[in-house]
Amino acid sequence: MIQGEFDDEGKLFFIIDLIDTEGEPIEVNAMLDTGFTDWLAMNNEEAETLGWILVDSEQLMRTAQGEARFNIYQGKVCIDGQEFNIPVLGGEQLSLIGLPVFKFAVADCYHRCDLASN
Repeated sequence: MIQGEFDDEGKLFFIIDLIDTEGEPIEVNAMLDTGFTDWLAMNNEEAETLGWILVDSEQLMRTAQGEARFNIYQGKVCIDGQEFNIPVLGGEQLSLIGLPVFKFAVADCYHRCDLASN
């Protein structure tokens, strides 16, 4: 089961692995943002360093601060021992986990717990 920790300001962080194109995991501390409806946001430079493929560039999206342009990368992450290919927004911000990752992790946990009880 995925586990997170709160910091002194009440922000919830999870450790996830970003998988580079060589298949090597890089552990990062990512903050859950329940208002973020995409999977993952990170710095463009980090996505490029991982060798992730740029799918779309300068896509206009609405954020809490207004409209902004993001690059879209095809990324791979490992959460709770499972690897996933996900779309990643590239911009100039911290690593954020979006609500879909959290919902998926919770649904997967319930599914595994339900299977274990049968």
